[in-house]
Amino acid sequence: MDDSRRSADRDLEQARAAIERGEMRHAAAHLAGALAHAPTLPEAHEMLSHLAARAGGALDLFPLEQHAPVGAVVARAHLLAAAGRPEDGLPLLFAASGHTPGRDWAGVPWVTDPTLGLRVEPDLLARNVMRLCTSIGDPEPEAAGEVLRPYLTVVTHAIAVHPAHALLLGAGSALARRAGEVTLAVDWALRGARARPSKLAEIWLGYAYRSAGRVGEALAALRRAVAHDPDDLSVYADIAGTLADAGRMDDALAWIDRALAKDPTFDCAVHTAHRLRYRADGDLEHLVRLADFARDHPDDTHEHTDLAECCSVTPWLSGVPPITRELPDQRRRPPTTAAPTATSVERLLRVARQTWPHPPAAYDAAVSLVLVEPDQLIALVADPPEGPEADRRAARVWACIGLLHHGADEPWMVSTRRRRLIDLAMGGADAITEAAMFAMVTYAWVEPEARADVRALITGRLMGIAAPRGKDGRKEGRTDSGEADDRRDKPPLAASPIACSVAQLALATPGLRAEARDLATEVVAAEEARTRPRIPRQRQRRTRPVRRQLLRWLTR
Repeated sequence: MDDSRRSADRDLEQARAAIERGEMRHAAAHLAGALAHAPTLPEAHEMLSHLAARAGGALDLFPLEQHAPVGAVVARAHLLAAAGRPEDGLPLLFAASGHTPGRDWAGVPWVTDPTLGLRVEPDLLARNVMRLCTSIGDPEPEAAGEVLRPYLTVVTHAIAVHPAHALLLGAGSALARRAGEVTLAVDWALRGARARPSKLAEIWLGYAYRSAGRVGEALAALRRAVAHDPDDLSVYADIAGTLADAGRMDDALAWIDRALAKDPTFDCAVHTAHRLRYRADGDLEHLVRLADFARDHPDDTHEHTDLAECCSVTPWLSGVPPITRELPDQRRRPPTTAAPTATSVERLLRVARQTWPHPPAAYDAAVSLVLVEPDQLIALVADPPEGPEADRRAARVWACIGLLHHGADEPWMVSTRRRRLIDLAMGGADAITEAAMFAMVTYAWVEPEARADVRALITGRLMGIAAPRGKDGRKEGRTDSGEADDRRDKPPLAASPIACSVAQLALATPGLRAEARDLATEVVAAEEARTRPRIPRQRQRRTRPVRRQLLRWLTR
């Protein structure tokens, strides 16, 4: 049994004991916990029925209070359905699914009963569906489809009763897309747009066509939405994104420029513009400017994922990259007299992950490490918690990011946190080096005033580790005057796992100069070439022409 089932069984045992003692409120609390862990567990529903029989329906044991536990909300929904009021219980299940998407809160028989479609008020159902779709997101998580099917069944039954209800048809289309029923989504959206043409109806239709791969019809519907409301710039962004996905980047950028011409600070347009321009030319500065915009505009209309989407494929921007060869372990000990305490280790492990959405998100996630003293963090850099090497690398990284939150009010150039990170980054060429360097790169993402200094530090470390030396001891690639050296007989680059990691960090650094970028790109390519599996050439037998073989045979 998984942990959720074990927790639910434990709560059910305690609920049963509480009922036998007559402690109904304690029983209700444990039963709510069981439903939160296993919403469709038959034993939990049997216990809820038993409690209702012993406590006069038990509705007063599960009041709708502010910050009520989700299990209590779900229990009240089931009790309302048992009392003959399923239309009052359904919105509570919608609320639970919006609170914790991915759980099968509605996978019970009364939700899929056709009579519920007769009883539910269509406007209220449509708005509950719209709120649920907003909570789940678009595109939806892959696992969301199955847990949405009970709600889709309710909508199907309601549409059978109200076949021309435009709002319900459009909201149902959005739900059907998220449940993987694309054909049904197109049908409902088309019926809704015909029943009552509107901007929202055309948007739903455009999304449904897009999910079905019918790009031309999707763009036509979204353009009709613009005709309904030329000032809704979010639709311009949708059109631009659709065009870009269809390979029409020039048209996409033209649409997003039209939106920015109307309002250069509109969040959807700005996020989409930077994402598409990064896709078009791969220039990291688009993402840096997007991060700056997001920091300066914390009250956007809704949560955006453009920055995380663009960072997801770039080493270090979205997590600790895998290594093809083991990093050198020089067993160096940063200067600290502290040893990691159990509390410090626990706090580090709460945040230490191998992935993050983007560097600013990593910086924000590490704020709790301000509770860990700097000496403790440095000790954890030197001696991370035991575990797989990938986890130890990640722990070092997060410990270094944690150092950024100590003395945060000090100006960067004279700060203690800068000095600590430089000591860690420059003291060797190993996993500690990359961890400290990523912390500096992260700070450059969140603090524009530190970018020039971090760029110089990262570039210097890159040249020190990755650039090869000529016979005269000078770094290749530069003349005595500091200009680029175009000699063709350069020795191979200093490719190694740590050189590759440092090069990847340089490529994640805001404002990196072209020469350093070129060197970093070469180092990464050289390491990839060295670690790429080599396929031995097949020896081919030499075959003589048939005529020559025949002649030799005859003469012999």
